Amino acid sequence: MNLLGEVQKALLEGQSIGPILLKLRFLASRLGSNVLEEWVKHESEGYPPEVTLPSYRRVSVSYVGSFSGPFGSGVKNAPIPPYLIEKFAGQGWNKYEIREGVSFIDELIGSNRDSAVLYINAANLILLLQGKVYEDFACNSIRGQISKASLVDIQNTVRTRVLELTIQIEKTIPVASEITIGPLTGLTGQKEKEVVTQITNQIVHGNYTSISNSGSGTQFTLTINNHDVASVVRALHDAGIAEIDAKEIAAILSSETPESAQEPFGKKAKEWIAKNITKAADGSWKAGVAVATSVLTEAALRFYGLK
Repeated sequence: MNLLGEVQKALLEGQSIGPILLKLRFLASRLGSNVLEEWVKHESEGYPPEVTLPSYRRVSVSYVGSFSGPFGSGVKNAPIPPYLIEKFAGQGWNKYEIREGVSFIDELIGSNRDSAVLYINAANLILLLQGKVYEDFACNSIRGQISKASLVDIQNTVRTRVLELTIQIEKTIPVASEITIGPLTGLTGQKEKEVVTQITNQIVHGNYTSISNSGSGTQFTLTINNHDVASVVRALHDAGIAEIDAKEIAAILSSETPESAQEPFGKKAKEWIAKNITKAADGSWKAGVAVATSVLTEAALRFYGLK
């Protein structure tokens, strides 16, 4: 049986996702898609801190705290509203990044069969929320809770994406069905590699954009997550904008809100573009004016979730 068929059969039979990912990684290497191979590798081994995490691996966190007040009064296990968490501690505290590999997630779920929630360390929130939840009450402890169902959702999402990937590859690249474990046959070329990369970005991230640089004949993709500054910097730099400039505009985008979907830039961003777009004309950037303009606009739309 070919590799695509083996992966699909294992998924439909409900086999463990770990061995399935190993087969998919081997298939990705035969297809020549670094993007697919890296995604499978990260799902298997975990996502390093510098790698942008897919949105399905950011799960909601709820918090409860214990507070003590005057004359021996107090409140135990009191829910803390997400609004207060975001206001005083930042938006990131309401989402928890699950960077561990799928095998670790499997083990975590299996070792907590009798509990519907898992707990995370939230000790730093004690100082950030001190005196801000209940007036005149001291915050003694805070506990973060993640629903175990959210980890099961990650498992199911990975399985679903793997199945969808193999289906789309099978439809768009018929020769992929001829790949088996054995000698390298060289069935796929550059065009097929680009198609696999496109399919992977669309299915895994759901935020794929292809932009063609007609001047050089090259084509590149943007993969930017909602309000993810790091992914903006990486995408702009890959598109030819100097890294220092990519960091500047990314910081500006995160500091203001756009006027509309038709005008996805705030005042500071528009001023920055007017000042720096000449770098595309004089060769300081590797992208021309038209491409740089398209890339910056697309980056803003995806960063703000307008597209």
